[in-house]
Amino acid sequence: MKGLGSLKYLNKYLRKYRYRLILGILFVAISNVFAIYPAQIIREAFNAVAKSDELQAYIEENPSETNADAVIESNEGPDISFFTRMIEDMSLAEAMLFFAGLVLLMAVLQGLFTFFTRQTVIIMSRLIEYDLKNEIYDHYQELSMAFYKRNNTGDIMNRISEDVSRVRMYLGPGIMYTTNLVTRFVLVVAVMLSIDVELTLYALAPLPILSVLIYYVSNQINMKSERVQAQLSQLSTFSQESFSGIRIIKSFVKEKYMNDSLRREAEDYKEKNLVLVKLEAFFFPIMMMLIGLSTILTIYIGGIKTINGEIDGVGNIAEFIIYVNMLTWPVTALGWVTSLVQRAAASQTRINEFLHTEPEIKNPTNEPTEIMGDIEFKNVSFVYPESGTRALDNVSFKVKAGETLAIVGRTGSGKSSIADLICRLFDTTEGKILIDNKPIEEINLSALRDDIGYVPQEVFLFSDSIRNNISFGIKESDVSFDRIKQAAEDAAIHENIADFPGEYETVLGERGITLSGGQKQRISIARAIIDNPKILIFDDCLSAVDTETEEKILNSLERIMKGRTSIIISHRLSSVKKADNILVLDEGKIVEQGKHNELLKQGGIYYETYQKQLLEDQKSLV
Repeated sequence: MKGLGSLKYLNKYLRKYRYRLILGILFVAISNVFAIYPAQIIREAFNAVAKSDELQAYIEENPSETNADAVIESNEGPDISFFTRMIEDMSLAEAMLFFAGLVLLMAVLQGLFTFFTRQTVIIMSRLIEYDLKNEIYDHYQELSMAFYKRNNTGDIMNRISEDVSRVRMYLGPGIMYTTNLVTRFVLVVAVMLSIDVELTLYALAPLPILSVLIYYVSNQINMKSERVQAQLSQLSTFSQESFSGIRIIKSFVKEKYMNDSLRREAEDYKEKNLVLVKLEAFFFPIMMMLIGLSTILTIYIGGIKTINGEIDGVGNIAEFIIYVNMLTWPVTALGWVTSLVQRAAASQTRINEFLHTEPEIKNPTNEPTEIMGDIEFKNVSFVYPESGTRALDNVSFKVKAGETLAIVGRTGSGKSSIADLICRLFDTTEGKILIDNKPIEEINLSALRDDIGYVPQEVFLFSDSIRNNISFGIKESDVSFDRIKQAAEDAAIHENIADFPGEYETVLGERGITLSGGQKQRISIARAIIDNPKILIFDDCLSAVDTETEEKILNSLERIMKGRTSIIISHRLSSVKKADNILVLDEGKIVEQGKHNELLKQGGIYYETYQKQLLEDQKSLV
């Protein structure tokens, strides 16, 4: 089967849990041994009762023999087995209870070892699932930003959830049922052949046809099931977007349009489901017919052989019927297991594709590194690898430790790209970036990012308490509440938090949806400054606050930024007036630079932008 080679990747986990696997296989074999015994006990029960009747009839016909032992020792009466001896002094009811007790005992022992099997093999699969998910998640953390730009979130999530679940089904039920099939088939067929070869061949004749049919139909069912699941995902996504965008729907009076769209999606889901149901409705009666055919052949051929004296009575027929039914599920499971393996192989191929993806940005060293805060760009150009867009073109500047650099410019001028490069989320296409006069590619990546407080343009808050969002990534034992509160006050968000019913323990909605844009930005600022980083980067983080709040935050940040290298990226010039140096970007190039007053005197882009924003502020006050 195509793609099975990808499953070799899981061998390291099978080796890790080999003792559980070996014990599981052993328990499967033992449980199957106890599964065979009831059929033999039932055969002996039938035969013992029949021979007991024959013995009684023989004694009645030969009154000179007064007891069963004499008849047996004379070798003239019927062949009496061990079980016949045991029940000779019992009534028929007592004999049946005796045999029933033996069958029950075997069933209990089989159930016990089946339980042990699940406690080893199935738990092994769960442990591997846990390890594999952790490995994938850890690898996701190492991959660069370019990877996340190339792949959508749904696909990334699918590989760590749905694909891993399919792999687990191969490692758990797949291995368990395959082992069960092999051991049961070998044991049962060996016993059947030892009794009668011809009857065995007749009894097993329909089973290969059943297996092939199951394999083919299972593939069809799986394929159609996946289509149903895909359409269900589409339906769920459509519903979720409808609920999330309910304001837009109502504002544009598009309720009828959305209802019609949902109805079409639901109709498609219904049609795909009906196709699946029709296939299953055809499959299961055919399967039961083939199983019944095996039983009919066993009874018919066995009956002829019993009449001809080729087999030892009805006990063998009953035994064969039990054996056929014992093989039915393993043979039925063969197609299902084959399908499991195919799906697992396809999923593992997808998982391996990501696991074998090498991060573009690698940590060059794990040696402890102290960051002072000097930053220098030397003729830096940068092209986004996934789009080919040139974001920066021959950019050069220097920021000394403790200084504040402001970067302004139109949308798409390359401002945020500079922040990404300083955090080394991407590497430069041309030129060099120096941190403390050392190439950024040679610096401990973890140490660098640990000493950068970054407030991104698109704020992301977790569905957690405000307290944990502010102290994100810091151990609870390492951060006091006073420190969290101080960071919130510096970001001018403390008063808003105090008004919430749960204050700092208030749990935010998904992506901080319960907060306004300005509140989210200020919590993000508090998160960036709480850990006292050496470098602070504010990427247009005051765009959603009013002028008064902006002034309040800037006054607090001015105190915080003392002694720290600060990069302020903004389109609002009121945020950058006090910077030590201001860069004006246009189409990825530095077109102007200097202090606020110097740039105003130049009368260029900065001056024109400042005049426009000043006029807008005056209009807003009227």
